[in-house]
Amino acid sequence: MRFPNLFKPIDIGPKRLKHRLNFGAHTANMSVEGLPSDRHVAYYRERAIGGAAMIVVEPVPVHAAAVFKRGCFRANDDSIIPHFARIIEACKPHGPVMIQQLLHIGAHGDYDNSYHANWSPSGFPSYHDSDGSHAMSEDEIEETIEAFVAAALRARASGFDGIEIFAAYNALVDQFWSPITNTRTDRWGGSLENRLRFSAEILDRIRNRAGPDFVTGMAITGDDRMPGGLGPEQMAEIAAWHDARGLADYISVGTGSYYDFSALIPTVFYPDRFGPTNAEVIKAAVSRIKIQAESHIRTPETADNVIASGQADMVSIVRGQIADPHMAAKAMADRADDIRPCISCNQMCWGRRSRDYAISCLVNPSVGREGEWGGDRFVPAEKPKTILVVGGGPAGLEAARAAAERGHRVTLAEASDKLGGQFRLAGLQPRRAQILDLIDWYERQLNRLQVKLLYNTPVGPDEVAEIGADLVIAATGSQPAETGFQRMFPSRKTLPGIDKGNVHSAEAVMSRAARLGERVLVLDEGGAWKGCGTAWHLAEQGHTVTLATPDPIIGKELQRTSADFPLRSKLKTLGAEMLINTCVGEWHGDAATLVDILDMSEARRPFDSLVLALTNVAEDWLASELKSAGVPVVSVGDALAPRHAPAATYEGRAAALAL
Repeated sequence: MRFPNLFKPIDIGPKRLKHRLNFGAHTANMSVEGLPSDRHVAYYRERAIGGAAMIVVEPVPVHAAAVFKRGCFRANDDSIIPHFARIIEACKPHGPVMIQQLLHIGAHGDYDNSYHANWSPSGFPSYHDSDGSHAMSEDEIEETIEAFVAAALRARASGFDGIEIFAAYNALVDQFWSPITNTRTDRWGGSLENRLRFSAEILDRIRNRAGPDFVTGMAITGDDRMPGGLGPEQMAEIAAWHDARGLADYISVGTGSYYDFSALIPTVFYPDRFGPTNAEVIKAAVSRIKIQAESHIRTPETADNVIASGQADMVSIVRGQIADPHMAAKAMADRADDIRPCISCNQMCWGRRSRDYAISCLVNPSVGREGEWGGDRFVPAEKPKTILVVGGGPAGLEAARAAAERGHRVTLAEASDKLGGQFRLAGLQPRRAQILDLIDWYERQLNRLQVKLLYNTPVGPDEVAEIGADLVIAATGSQPAETGFQRMFPSRKTLPGIDKGNVHSAEAVMSRAARLGERVLVLDEGGAWKGCGTAWHLAEQGHTVTLATPDPIIGKELQRTSADFPLRSKLKTLGAEMLINTCVGEWHGDAATLVDILDMSEARRPFDSLVLALTNVAEDWLASELKSAGVPVVSVGDALAPRHAPAATYEGRAAALAL
């Protein structure tokens, strides 16, 4: 077997896992009126079909004070039991051990959703918003402990094999643990044993009342990344204390906290195997408890190495099994090259969850639509057709792949000598080469599916007629407008002075078609990777970079992915200047008139080059001409309307499923 360490059984307390690759807890946010939905059932069933050994279903808030999002399940309510039982019934036939996570976020709740004051050990402020919290009385501590126990018994009644206490990221349990957030002077604070009393009471009572055949686990942070807080050595001591008292069967070790939010779900700024370093420290401190590593463990190969090296007993890969729910099954079948790679973008998993939407996935648009689309699998077409896909960007790649998976005869025509389109340019930005890995995966899949690939093949109506097809999928993408139009000046369709030269699109920069001077002004109206990543690239190349945006923050659209802070930090380290609330009033060829949109004041500053990261325009002429000629055609991705990559992969898959 290619991954002998990963695919070896392991016992956690009273249960045996068939191997060591698990699907850890995260918030899918798909509930309807606080109850698990059909979408939940299909979502978790797909990962069970895909071979995950243990599935930890997303957290149930144990108390009204624990509610922190729109999609939270009902707290303290037995009505959830039959709905969770449906998830168990759907998953169990495929062999995973099923665990439910129990949560109380403590000081960091959300009053807009809970309509309840946040409760915490000592009344410190929330890191979720500007609210303060209520310092819990002894009666309220007792009430909360019993709420955890009651939630565990509901989980058992639903059919779960065990529970996992959420004690990570500076939530309520580790707020009791931490000397930063627990300044109590009663029996719940002060000494380490007093600070651990809260978790000990919860776990001990669950052990006694749920029975010996019920798994108890904890999710913790390996390092809260705050001086005076809980670092790896402190967390190892806490783990050893629980281990000595037989209070838990396993501990899952994550990264980051509310103090360092960007490290919770690591983006491209963080290295692979980010979490196992801390897991290794904690594993060395325990004897009975099994240690699970998580956080930026992206592949079965990496997971196998983590276990072989002794850093952990088992591994949780969440985003990777969102991207490809059949990761485990493919790896066990020696098909690791067929695993669709996660690109650590966070755009549709954490990005949608942070906006309180149900999650999905940029690289796998079936996420959240498993029930609607039949999982991440394909039903063969009743009548295979001949399909021509024009354009090898993300929309065209997904359309061609999914159509071929269904048995259609597919030709993909790409105007350049490489697949990927502008998505490939994004992969050339610093730290974003995972995008190139995804494009390589598509090329392997298209070759496996015998898709005919035509490179260096621009396609017009005549070429379409020559190639021949029952249907054309136009994935021709978009192009920079080259007008300098800015939303702040809607009546001005062209940037004054744009014809004076030294003006380039972000696309031209990343494709190396632009020759730039030393001092570069990047005008970023999108607040995402197009402008920010290009500015980062230029700063690393040695240019003196000024990044200007009309937004009140650099990287506004990256906030939802938790990439904005490390991005700004990186730009500052590289010496880039960052200007907010700023537009360009006029370009002078060797200078720009900058406009402060707060008071419309102007300042002329010298620059050698202007780089525009603005909204593109659809390359829709082919679809228009084919429609006029009566040729069946469907437009997808930027050819329909310029947007981010998730729209492209979704529309590519949807077009293929509609054939």
